[in-house]
Amino acid sequence: SPAHWHYAASKAGMIGMTKSIARGYAKEGILAFAICPGFTMTGMAEDYLASRGGDKLLADIPLGRVAMPDEVATMARFCALEAPASMTGAVLDVNGASYVR
Repeated sequence: SPAHWHYAASKAGMIGMTKSIARGYAKEGILAFAICPGFTMTGMAEDYLASRGGDKLLADIPLGRVAMPDEVATMARFCALEAPASMTGAVLDVNGASYVR
């Protein structure tokens, strides 16, 4: 949304920073990942889903539901403990296919 340009700019900046860290520190064995959760079930999300916009939001997510916090945590654990070094710099979406790269 054009009204949220500042939010979009901050997210793009984080992705750019992740890729720069990955390129700059890979030789030292330092890996960098950008985990990009979509709408995630939090207290604020519960309030929104209960409002008049909740049904439209869910209809726009192919999975039919928002992400759960443990799903985002599972991705973070994977990055920290299991991800191969060749994945450094990856942008990882946890969003139920609501947007794909």
